[in-house]
Amino acid sequence: MGRYRPPQAPSSPYITPEGHRRLREELDYLWRHKRPEVTRAVSEAAAQGDRSENAEYIYGKKQLREIDRRVRFLRKRLDGITVVDRPPDDTSRIYFGAWFRLEDEQGEELSLRVVGPDEFDPARGWISMDSPMGRAVLGKALDETFHLDTPAGPREYLISAISYQGPYAGD
Repeated sequence: MGRYRPPQAPSSPYITPEGHRRLREELDYLWRHKRPEVTRAVSEAAAQGDRSENAEYIYGKKQLREIDRRVRFLRKRLDGITVVDRPPDDTSRIYFGAWFRLEDEQGEELSLRVVGPDEFDPARGWISMDSPMGRAVLGKALDETFHLDTPAGPREYLISAISYQGPYAGD
């Protein structure tokens, strides 16, 4: 019984301009502000003497490792990412960046947007293109129905609106 875990499948390399800006801002904040602040605190804690029992020093070093890990991830991710800053040629179908509205069998409506895996936000209705719902809607057209297996069982949805200008500019 080892601790082997199979590698995760690579996530899609697409991001909206807003998402790209947010990741760049996070990287800038961590590298230019947070890391120097924590480095200063670790240096002050180290000057107090015995490091083996100095909780501030130990915690500060742990924070530095976490910051460095996130900075490495962000740099690598930002290097291999493609910013999608214009709508597709065929705006009658759902592709990356689309806002769309779904209606289920009971008539309940869902308002969603397809975004990259680095920027999904369920509270805003932003779903990753790598999610089951994201994969199910990609390429679908207005008034098209599709089936999706959910934890609550199979569901059928109808696409009732699609927009690339913002939430339902095409209504």
